[in-house]
Amino acid sequence: MSDRFVYHCTLRWSDLDAYGHVNNARFLTLYEEARVALMFTGGRAWGVGSFTDGVVIRRHEVDYLRPVDYALGRATEEAAPTVRIELWVEELRAASFTVAYELYDGEVLASRARSVLVPYDLAAQRPRRVTEEERAFLLRYAPGLPA
Repeated sequence: MSDRFVYHCTLRWSDLDAYGHVNNARFLTLYEEARVALMFTGGRAWGVGSFTDGVVIRRHEVDYLRPVDYALGRATEEAAPTVRIELWVEELRAASFTVAYELYDGEVLASRARSVLVPYDLAAQRPRRVTEEERAFLLRYAPGLPA
């Protein structure tokens, strides 16, 4: 069964720009946190630890649909406000894969993005192929892609 990976990311005061909105460059940091949670934590929970051996970004693409503010109304005494990031695998090739994201501010879609990732052999300093274990894990989050 394919599904989206959902990550709730805490906003930091340092994420804000001079206008009180999350800075556009910080969106990539928020997407990175969600992607790392998927591949490193989620992958390891499924017995796939190889992503921690090396994955590099080939490309990022971000659409900003509306500003995101710190929204103290969504904060609690125990926690700062969060945004919800949903991510899934949009394309899976022999030596790369594309992760797609949607970032929600409350229930409102605020941004969409894509990242093309390449498994990388850090010791050899070169790209490598997606392993069968990685492929099986990524397909869990790849709606519409053939198994």
